Amino acid sequence: MNYSHIIAQLPYSEPFLFVDALQEVSKEGIKGSYTFSKDLDFYRGHFKENPVTPGVLLTECCAQIGLVCLGIHLMATSDLSNLQIGFSSSEMEFLLPVYPGEKVRVRSEKIYFRFNKLKCKVQLYNEVGELVCKGVLSGMFKITEDGA
Repeated sequence: MNYSHIIAQLPYSEPFLFVDALQEVSKEGIKGSYTFSKDLDFYRGHFKENPVTPGVLLTECCAQIGLVCLGIHLMATSDLSNLQIGFSSSEMEFLLPVYPGEKVRVRSEKIYFRFNKLKCKVQLYNEVGELVCKGVLSGMFKITEDGA
């Protein structure tokens, strides 16, 4: 199934968009993927001779796919043209590195969604299916009347 309508509603663009595709979407969770291109600028300085993807960007990838895309899906009954998103908490554990050019897959399971607060359990896997990082992310979703 094509979920490009969810990706189109994300409030991010290149170079800060970390979602290529969504493979599964339901009220209980979401699965998506992203490839960290070898030519991304941050690799030049993290680390000089052996670049790896910074943990904060792995967390961001998990948040964009696992929290924001799922939140957009859950809020779909509303007009999302004035959607505001606030990241409220994260607790991540990093187990393996992600190197330039690697494709990652994110799996997210909803813990709860109430009063427009979404809390999810996220897992990020590398190309060979190894668990790279995992954690719990939370965020708030608000629709304003005037976009302010």
